[in-house]
Amino acid sequence: MAEFSYIRLFSQLGMNDVPLVGGKNASLGEMFRELTAQGVRVPNGFATTAEAYYLYLDHNGVRERIQDALEQLDSTDVKALARTGEAIRGWILDGEMPAPVAAEIEAAYRLLCQEINTSEADVAVRSSATAEDLPDASFAGQQETYLNVSGVEQLQRTCKRVLASLFTDRAIMYRIHKGFDHMSVALSIGVQKMVRSDLASSGVMFTLDTESGFRDVVMITAAYGLGENVVQGAVNPDEFLVYKKTLTDNLRPIIRRQLGSKALKMIYSDDGVTGNATRNVEVRMQERNRFAITDEDVLQLARYALAIEQHYQRPMDIEWAKDGNSGELFVVQARPETVHANQDAARQVTYTLKEKGRVLVEGKSVGARIGSGQVRTVLDASHMSDLQPGEVLVTDMTDPDWEPVMKVASAIVTNRGGRVCHAAIIARELGIPAVVGTANGTEVLEDGMAVTVSCAEGETGVVYEGLLAFDSEEVDLTALKRPATHIMLIAGNPGRALEVSRLSNDGVGLARLEFIISHGIGIHPRALLEFDNLEGSLKTAIAARIAGYEGPREFYVERLAEGIGTIAAAFYPKPVIVRMSDFKSNEYAKLLGGEHYEPQEENPMLGFRGASRYHSEQFAECFLMECEAVKKVREQMGLVNLETMLPFVRTVDEARQVIELMATHGLKRGEQGLRINLMCEIPANALLADQFLELCDGFSIGSNDLTQLTLGVDRDSGLLSQFDERNEAVTRLMEMAIRACNANNKYIGICGQAPSDFPEITRWLVEQGIQSIALNPDSVLKMTQLVLEVEAGLAAQASSSSQRA
Repeated sequence: MAEFSYIRLFSQLGMNDVPLVGGKNASLGEMFRELTAQGVRVPNGFATTAEAYYLYLDHNGVRERIQDALEQLDSTDVKALARTGEAIRGWILDGEMPAPVAAEIEAAYRLLCQEINTSEADVAVRSSATAEDLPDASFAGQQETYLNVSGVEQLQRTCKRVLASLFTDRAIMYRIHKGFDHMSVALSIGVQKMVRSDLASSGVMFTLDTESGFRDVVMITAAYGLGENVVQGAVNPDEFLVYKKTLTDNLRPIIRRQLGSKALKMIYSDDGVTGNATRNVEVRMQERNRFAITDEDVLQLARYALAIEQHYQRPMDIEWAKDGNSGELFVVQARPETVHANQDAARQVTYTLKEKGRVLVEGKSVGARIGSGQVRTVLDASHMSDLQPGEVLVTDMTDPDWEPVMKVASAIVTNRGGRVCHAAIIARELGIPAVVGTANGTEVLEDGMAVTVSCAEGETGVVYEGLLAFDSEEVDLTALKRPATHIMLIAGNPGRALEVSRLSNDGVGLARLEFIISHGIGIHPRALLEFDNLEGSLKTAIAARIAGYEGPREFYVERLAEGIGTIAAAFYPKPVIVRMSDFKSNEYAKLLGGEHYEPQEENPMLGFRGASRYHSEQFAECFLMECEAVKKVREQMGLVNLETMLPFVRTVDEARQVIELMATHGLKRGEQGLRINLMCEIPANALLADQFLELCDGFSIGSNDLTQLTLGVDRDSGLLSQFDERNEAVTRLMEMAIRACNANNKYIGICGQAPSDFPEITRWLVEQGIQSIALNPDSVLKMTQLVLEVEAGLAAQASSSSQRA
């Protein structure tokens, strides 16, 4: 092996070499040396040293000039920043590479060519600053990367461009923002064999959820072509979420798939006129409507990510690429995740809108915050200085060049980009909410328009008309003790499940399928089952929604499973009780195609709903799909903490019939620990509790319907709002249910609205011996404190009674 003074091969590098070759190159060397044996593929390469960088500055006499220019810079003056950065980059580009460094770059490149048996290897030329990829500073995208560089002459030119990129405007400002001394930061050039992802796909993955900070998932994005489009936010990529804890060879815990538009792909260019080595082309619609990678790719990438995270013992931000010739997957970069990893896990700040306005645009949420202000549309970086403090920045896409002004915005809205592009990373670091990938934000939002940007409602970010009131609350998640009564959550939106799972809880007492069906699917299940017989605009609309999935039926099952799986994974291994579908006929009719399959009922609340649907000729096949989704979550994803619950079961015979039907669909009570519970929401359930309980594992009281059916009150009528769960007739039925379950050693909980609305009901339930109370997330802290007080009072009474005795 050749002896080098200014070069280190990846095989010679490890994480102790950050001062020598920067965080990025040290990490590549570390992975190449340590993880290849575990099956993680990292393309080989080499890096120049910090000594080579300083030699370049001194050889060309620019070190002191750069230092003087930066000392005189007023960093608050955007135009002065642009002038200074341009001047420094020019001084570096006009210099020459010192002969010893140039010779070693050529020699190392020749070694790489020999390894892959070619005369001119195509390589990626990357930057690696000695202060970057540290635990508290990502330096994401602050310097440049150049792809498809081949030949010694082009490589030498590109190396100078990489050195100059240490002084991009954004890199200068980022160092100032993070408190780094400019001249103490050296730049190492990384040269790495290209992966031919221009013929396949590439993307970014994080070993946590980028919005909630949830640590037990791998988030993967993918788009066609070279990876720069994903990194820079030029495309809306596909997104996948994989649950770590059940990621084994036999399980497939892909708990979220989201199809991106992927309108562009970056490929190799043979443009000899401009000298550009890459170019963007449009992606054919047929390819856009497919996921860019297979499920097998997703799972393999997740295994790579897990191996990398376990090696570094911290959350990681990883770039990957798939080779279109070999079909192999490679890791091309890995750096520490710097936003959530540095936050206090014991504290959580939550933002809540106090009112809603007209929705103007929607996209992907970044930042889990809310911001508001007047719109300022900026379509070109040359007009960045137009943005005033507190305004909402609206643009086609942002890249790291925009960082100097992003920090003054109250929020950011873009047409393009995904949740893991550089701009999204910087927005999180700055604590600014961003809605990316809206497609039409610059068309709909006009300068001066007052808007509220909400990224606090799950994975969908929303821009509302007007300056809406909102609250923020910082919560100490360790402040409360755990009561003996289980405090569970009511969940429906999978997009918020990862976030709210951080609240002190004992699982999910009610996971509603209806939210997943209405928001994640939006199509009547019968319309999907009869898709081939549909015609016209309805068939076209459904075809557009099911793009990326194998077929209409598979779409329904997979989307249900993904939604259920996300909630189950968020709380694993705590129990998650999913209620099978309980849409009324008028609610099903609102789904796409629904009006063709639903009856017109005078009172849908008391009509064709709940368990009565499951065994009916009209709905039996739809219920089968629900069962398949639950089975998939439990058996293929390994989330055996998932329990089921049957709603609106009118008779004991109906309960028996449906439970037997579930067994024929592969959901047999007791097998692999499967529990089947019933909603206790009809007076008959409480009156005949012992008979119902012979067939199931317990009850969950649905206080809303139980009140309606006990008092003969339409719960949707504003004229009858004086009737509620506190009525004695209702509490007597609840008491019967609680006593029966406790006597039969069966589960008893409550999942209606009453505990969240009426503290006195919560107090009464605890006194009666309820085992669990399911609450809306915003009620958990207050109600937990109340339950602790009630339990303390009961304990004191018991102690006093025993003393008297």
